[in-house]
Amino acid sequence: MRYGNLPDVSRRVSRLVMGSMVFSNDNLERTFHLLDRFVEAGGTSIDTARVYSKGTSEEAFGAWLKARNFRDQVVVIGKGAHHDSQTLERRVNAAAIHEDIEITLRSMQTDRLDVYILHKDDEDAPVGPVVEALSEEYAAGRIGAFGGSSWTHQRIAEANAYAEAHGLKPFSVSSPNLALAVPVEPMWTGCVTLAGDPQALDWYEKSQMPVFAWSSQARGFFSGRYMPGMVGETTDQQNVIRTYFSEENWERYRRAESLAKEKGCTLQQVTLSWVLHQPLNLYALIGPATVEELDNSLGALDLQLSDDELAWLNLQKEPIRALA
Repeated sequence: MRYGNLPDVSRRVSRLVMGSMVFSNDNLERTFHLLDRFVEAGGTSIDTARVYSKGTSEEAFGAWLKARNFRDQVVVIGKGAHHDSQTLERRVNAAAIHEDIEITLRSMQTDRLDVYILHKDDEDAPVGPVVEALSEEYAAGRIGAFGGSSWTHQRIAEANAYAEAHGLKPFSVSSPNLALAVPVEPMWTGCVTLAGDPQALDWYEKSQMPVFAWSSQARGFFSGRYMPGMVGETTDQQNVIRTYFSEENWERYRRAESLAKEKGCTLQQVTLSWVLHQPLNLYALIGPATVEELDNSLGALDLQLSDDELAWLNLQKEPIRALA
């Protein structure tokens, strides 16, 4: 495992971050198996969210924390202030932040979230009350480092300018999307990606603000379950098709597949390794549904890619090898 350090977080933060979308009270056995294997492999960082599995994801994770007595060994990342799933009402405001943190702490049976990330942004919401609410929670000891998911770097800069002007705690982490595949369009309203955005990539490279890259494996686009021209049968499949199916992404797929054959590894390990090799202070979120998928992702940590290979995979160089 590889590690980094975050401000206000005492433990080492694993560069691979276990996502919790499949955690559920309905399948505690799977939840426990995934978390046990992740920790066994040296993983410390677990990404959670108030809305996953209608709230039961946090409860399932909390049950594991209590059963294994691992609270002091892991870095708990919480997310909240997501829009209302039924009414789509935007909730990036002080009341929702305080409410969601309270419910999350209770669900997880803990008194502190090491990292707290706003799950959405609302660009119509002024940054002042948001920064003030998060700073209050930090001062109360209920959260450590905090930031936003799918916040543009411009909004983060605006929030941090407000924090500096008012002597408050600034955003110190960010969670945009980044994968080898470049989205054709946002998967969901308000999604922010670094893929294909040189201005944002340059800002993060210069600032070295920690990036928790969600959908680092393009939500399964590189899993082998998709092929050009297919029609999705489920909403998840249709979202992947709408978001990632393009000639350029299929060329990235073919190049990664070719390189995987040459290196004797899996396609998924090549594409995840590409993310981990970016010149950013990067933590890659993974969302395995099985221990086998988790082990496949862990293999990316041992894969080395040259600068030429990284550029070639992202179509920035002409072929340096014949496609298999």
